[in-house]
Amino acid sequence: MPAQPRRSRRLARTLAVAATGVTVLALPLFGATAASAATPTVTTATSLGYANNLDGWIRASLQVMAQHGIPGTYNGIYRNVMRESSGNPSAVNLWDSNAAAGTPSKGLLQVIDPTFNAYHVSGTSWDPYEPVANITAACNYAAARYGSIDNVFGAY
Repeated sequence: MPAQPRRSRRLARTLAVAATGVTVLALPLFGATAASAATPTVTTATSLGYANNLDGWIRASLQVMAQHGIPGTYNGIYRNVMRESSGNPSAVNLWDSNAAAGTPSKGLLQVIDPTFNAYHVSGTSWDPYEPVANITAACNYAAARYGSIDNVFGAY
């Protein structure tokens, strides 16, 4: 089927929504396939076959890190997670200088949003509280700044 102009597709979508009385229809009406309508898969511990706990989050992060050439070991990550958040992926620091500046540290490795965004690793969630995304971004930052998360022994 030949491609239709953008305006025609938008009009057809609008008419289809109005005719059904449903305002949540969001799929294109022309040329839609299951693949084009699907959302991209985000790497999590469970999507990689690991348990949804600290051990699984670290192991999944190490797998993603290996795929992206980010150095680090289980022990280095674990040591830093326990110091920063005691293993709580929902941890938020509301008292340090970052929090006072309006950007509190978040998640397992207590990453601020600008650092998380700058060192985010593709394929992981953009949610700084998602454990694999948080660990992987923090380890990517630590690699750039200190050579590896293994070289971090205090607040970083």
